[in-house]
Amino acid sequence: MKAIGTALIGYGFSGSTFHAPFLNKMEEFQLVSILSSKREKLKESFPSIDVVQQMDDVLNNAQVELVVVTTPSSLHFDITKQALEAGKHVIVEKPMVPTVQEAETLADCAKKHNVMLSVFQNRRYDGNFLTVKKMIEEGRLGDVYVYEAHYDRFEPVIARGWREEKKPASGVLYDLGAHLIDQALSLFGMPDSVTADIQKQRPYALVDDYFHLVLTYGTKRVILHSGMITVEQGAKYKVHGTKGTFMKRGEDPQEEELINGESLESPEWGMDRIDQYGTLYTKEGDEKIVTLPGDYRRYYKEIYQCIRDGKPCPVSGEEGVRTIRVIEAALESSHDKRKIEL
Repeated sequence: MKAIGTALIGYGFSGSTFHAPFLNKMEEFQLVSILSSKREKLKESFPSIDVVQQMDDVLNNAQVELVVVTTPSSLHFDITKQALEAGKHVIVEKPMVPTVQEAETLADCAKKHNVMLSVFQNRRYDGNFLTVKKMIEEGRLGDVYVYEAHYDRFEPVIARGWREEKKPASGVLYDLGAHLIDQALSLFGMPDSVTADIQKQRPYALVDDYFHLVLTYGTKRVILHSGMITVEQGAKYKVHGTKGTFMKRGEDPQEEELINGESLESPEWGMDRIDQYGTLYTKEGDEKIVTLPGDYRRYYKEIYQCIRDGKPCPVSGEEGVRTIRVIEAALESSHDKRKIEL
């Protein structure tokens, strides 16, 4: 196995929590460079890794094959484009970029330079979503007519950070909404239309902190919702079909496990709590459904197989374009108070 030389751009919450643990531990990757202003701190944690302050130091490093971009979203376009033009494969954190035009430019750039471009949509690898996907694909629910997914939190006080500032691609729709939209599109493809209500609900909020989207697929409805003032969050997923309804509460445990520094090799990694298992409701009765274990390593393993073996790219640039297209349509719908056809 030839490890992929990798550079990590940015070492904030995303870079340190969702990327560095995998890049530093998985044999498929060799973390050779980190671009960050936190040089002294990083040298303590990664004494053998080159910590740099200039993008050119990454682009001119022949060891670097893959660049992972974890900066604030407003910086994604320029950094990603530079890396692609330098012949590097790129993983860019979600949301990909603020606009469809920028997303299409990056997707085209990757094709032109014959390199991989992938959007880091780790929530496709949550146990919750994997279980919902399996239930649908195995036909346990019959024909699905209503799919409802929530990403609610209780954060009545506005937190610090760029996501709460009035900057491109900030706000909850670009942040949590990108996850829910990507999941829905991976299941059902592009919708016929989008109707959205997007609001700033909390006092002094500068960007949206609430959204309610309805995506139409003929007579099927996909409802995606997020709010920051939700103490009791109820079911995260509710899926209704001709054979049954599946409801699932709770969050995937991997983020908390990563924050706590738990070992990726733990046999309990990504395992759901028994009391959070979902329920399948049918005419025959109720059935508890064991949650599939979540595993973000699957994303990175698929990245390796894409680069080394030519297998399909997980969450390709083109898929990233689709998500931004739905976000733009939702913003237009909410502003104009009308349905947007796609």
